Amino acid sequence: MRILVAEDDATSRSLLAALLGRWGYAVEAVEDGVLALERLRQPDPPRLAILDWVMPRMDGTEVCRQIRQPGGPALLYVVLLTARGEKSEIIRGLQAGANDYVTKPYDPEELRARIGVGQRMIELQEALAARLRELEEAQAHIKTLQGILPICMHCHKIRTDQQGWEQLEHYISQHSEAQFSHSICPECIQKHFPQYAPPRSQNAS
Repeated sequence: MRILVAEDDATSRSLLAALLGRWGYAVEAVEDGVLALERLRQPDPPRLAILDWVMPRMDGTEVCRQIRQPGGPALLYVVLLTARGEKSEIIRGLQAGANDYVTKPYDPEELRARIGVGQRMIELQEALAARLRELEEAQAHIKTLQGILPICMHCHKIRTDQQGWEQLEHYISQHSEAQFSHSICPECIQKHFPQYAPPRSQNAS
């Protein structure tokens, strides 16, 4: 998984990037909030971001507020790094759009655990998004079968959207999960194979 690190102190940024690299993460590092925001607004951004609270040009909380606006990345987990341990400040950071926080100086194992939580949350969101896409595709197939379908009055073929003609059973199989097994109804036996038809009841009209 890719992680974006935004930290204005070069030494701290390098140490954090090296630590994350040892844990198996791919790291993209920037030195301020403006560059972090630009990267998160680009196509295919990292799914997890670790933002220092205090940075030049734009701090971590403002990055959170901007990125949570409509049109921002739908799947993004943000961890704030902060030396501010007061409850009111932590609440302010979470209200700005952060998912979690770690106070400086951070314990590496605590940071690793909190990143692990974020990764599991992202994986769950991605699985739910994939499931939603599957349901939308299934609903689209159902809607296809709900429209008016031109059908030949003689051979019963279906006219497709491409102006071609398909066998009825093939068309339904392509647009649903239905499967067909062929048989013959009593009326057709009587009409086409009278020698095999059972005797008709005397009361039959």
